[in-house]
Amino acid sequence: MTFHTTLQPEGWAPAKGYANGMLARGTTVHVAGQIGWNAASQFESDDFVDQTAQALRNVVAVLQSGGAQPDHIVRMTWYVVSRDEYTSRLKDVGRVYREIIGAHYPAMTAVQVVALIEPRARVEIEVTAVIPDFKPMESPGA
Repeated sequence: MTFHTTLQPEGWAPAKGYANGMLARGTTVHVAGQIGWNAASQFESDDFVDQTAQALRNVVAVLQSGGAQPDHIVRMTWYVVSRDEYTSRLKDVGRVYREIIGAHYPAMTAVQVVALIEPRARVEIEVTAVIPDFKPMESPGA
């Protein structure tokens, strides 16, 4: 079941691994930046891919606590401390992403930052999700 519409401007090359934009209607869920530590706020690994997987699991846990699921995500922002680490591990990042989020690719932005607040954190991921309301849209002027 589709909860949103992917926006793809006419004539643009298709985005790979993300969407250029998303259109959705419903209850918005905002998930604060999640890093690669567990529920007890402890890092189990300093590996970039391991931390990415844990950050994504944390995102899913917060979504679920609000009644949302991964395919409700319409926007993700990734903050990484090393662009080179991200790009060199992209295949593994994609694998853990699909294992945790599925084959759902919302609008995404990835940014290299100088540092994250937690010194051991290699990645931080924040998301916006929309739980569909399934109400018919009103016609303009109604």
